Amino acid sequence: MTTEPISLPVFNTEGKEVDSAKLNASVFDGTINEAVVYQAINAYRANQRKGLASTKTRGEVSGGGKKPWKQKGTGRARVGSTRSPLWRHGGVVFGPHPRDFGYTISDKIKNLALKSTLNAKVKENNLVILDSIKMDSAKTKEAVKMLSNLKLAPKKGQRSQKVLFLLDKSDRSVLAAMRNIRFINLNQAKDTHAYEVLNNTKLVITKDGLTQITNRLK
Repeated sequence: MTTEPISLPVFNTEGKEVDSAKLNASVFDGTINEAVVYQAINAYRANQRKGLASTKTRGEVSGGGKKPWKQKGTGRARVGSTRSPLWRHGGVVFGPHPRDFGYTISDKIKNLALKSTLNAKVKENNLVILDSIKMDSAKTKEAVKMLSNLKLAPKKGQRSQKVLFLLDKSDRSVLAAMRNIRFINLNQAKDTHAYEVLNNTKLVITKDGLTQITNRLK
């Protein structure tokens, strides 16, 4: 059974519909594999962990070389060091040590997860396609104007939603104009991943960027 390709409008930076784009049916087939997304998100978050927590064992704490009192005849419990874990200023038993939490998953799982998150955005009507992003000047007010035209800017009293812009190529003027807007995230379409797409409410992608990500996944 073949599914008909979904067609979405293409807007310019002024918010006007200038074209339409048919989504590739092999990528945007409406399938959302939650199990694969779960695996990809867990792997990504595990790889982001620093694993720098560290404690000292009784052998690593400074001092404690001398036996506090003799073994027998004092009436007190046997003690070999003042750095015993039972004592104040002693070492830690089974405490955390620096470690690497990261692990790898296959490219097939990564691509399936990304495909699922993109399909989710389409189902939620949270995917916006732009013909291109051009800024007359690298100023934040230009970016704010574009967001207002696309109805992505939060209204007064409304909680701002996170918006991910996926570009087909790096553009210094666009980066400079958007970097001061707190709810905007920028990346290139060829470098995006499932966690990034899922972690943002709206996804805005250029037409060429959509072609790049389609070629990557189909």
